[in-house]
Amino acid sequence: MSSETTAPELPDHASVGRVIRDQRKTEIFALVLMVGCLWFLRPHDWVLPASLAVGILLGLINHLATEYWMLRTITSGDSPTRGDMARATMARLGILSVIAVGVAVLLWPDGLGVLFGLAIFRLIALFMTHIPLLKELKKR
Repeated sequence: MSSETTAPELPDHASVGRVIRDQRKTEIFALVLMVGCLWFLRPHDWVLPASLAVGILLGLINHLATEYWMLRTITSGDSPTRGDMARATMARLGILSVIAVGVAVLLWPDGLGVLFGLAIFRLIALFMTHIPLLKELKKR
């Protein structure tokens, strides 16, 4: 009985469709979270639940953009430098921050839900990413 696992086969090129297929669980969970925010918080007002849902959506978009960048880097065969990775990350997070803070200020105080939605999604995505890794390490 071998404890070796085989790595998934890499595609010839990166595509948005591949990233969307690979991240299906995260996308479904984000959708459930957004619907949950809108459903359970709707009696209060529409602004706070919508802000939370927008924050979760922005987090999902950032997550998918990160996954696409990594897949594109891996399939191209390039070895990015730390500077390349830092620039790509800073550009993505800069755009995300401007949008999130802009919505938060525009819809103050309920607009803070965007920032909370981003934080909630990041925490959930972190767990969803690390649980399979921990299971794999436990097998070894």
